[in-house]
Amino acid sequence: MLIGLVLLLLAGCSGGVAAGENDNEGAKSVATSGDKAQSRIVATTVAITEITDALGLDLAGKPTSTKVLPDRYKDVPDVGNPMSPDMEKVMSLKPTDVLSVTTLKYDLEPKFKDMKINAEFLNFESLANMQKEIQKLGDTFGKAEKAKEINGALDAKVAEIQQKIKGKKSPKVLILLGVPGSYLVATEHSYIGDLVKIAGGTNVVQGEKVEFIAHNTEALQQSNPDIILRAAHGMPDEVVKMFDEEFKTNDIWKHFNAVKNGHVYDLPEPLFGTTGNLAVNSALDELVKMLYPSN
Repeated sequence: MLIGLVLLLLAGCSGGVAAGENDNEGAKSVATSGDKAQSRIVATTVAITEITDALGLDLAGKPTSTKVLPDRYKDVPDVGNPMSPDMEKVMSLKPTDVLSVTTLKYDLEPKFKDMKINAEFLNFESLANMQKEIQKLGDTFGKAEKAKEINGALDAKVAEIQQKIKGKKSPKVLILLGVPGSYLVATEHSYIGDLVKIAGGTNVVQGEKVEFIAHNTEALQQSNPDIILRAAHGMPDEVVKMFDEEFKTNDIWKHFNAVKNGHVYDLPEPLFGTTGNLAVNSALDELVKMLYPSN
């Protein structure tokens, strides 16, 4: 149950799709919306608002967030927290398209359906999947060329990173993802795990099919990672203190090579979210510095 709660918290940023005023006028999904000149898009996560801004799209609604959102949307109505949008508020905006992310689909889809809101859940669980969603949004809303431009820049960054790490030994990496009071281990199927793979690292957790698993400190120590990355989701200051206390009081961490060699790094949340976002270029630059500290 604890794992389920943590995973729900980690889902933090998501979106949805359209709502109609009656059953005959049901909301259209991103893939089938009609007149895009009349689109009323509601974005329910910060990452989605950054992407719609980059594409040059207006919004009818935006998420409520302490994070700085694009200035383009300063007068756009808030629709609540990404994890629990205000459904009545969303419906009042008469959206044609409501956008969320797949990490929130399990929890939010039933709620949208209850309100007869047809939500579109975008897959930002890896860079490649995010790029596919960017192009789909561009194609749908008449911004195909802009989407290609955005994705071209992302492709160029990946090529740059691959050239930079060419010939370097792949470091073994352990990724810990914390929320206040607990933490999980991130696999290569998580967004941060995907970035580590792009940056040439080898995740010490192999053979899993999910994004996050419960930790077994003894087994992790036997994997002997070269690098430990600690990511905080929500209340990052509190999570960093939790990690510091765990590493100080749990004696087993002292036996990790990464700890002995001082190769433990806290990932700043604005760059390293739990789902993909447009800070990926800067995130990859920072990640290369962490994975290859002697270079």
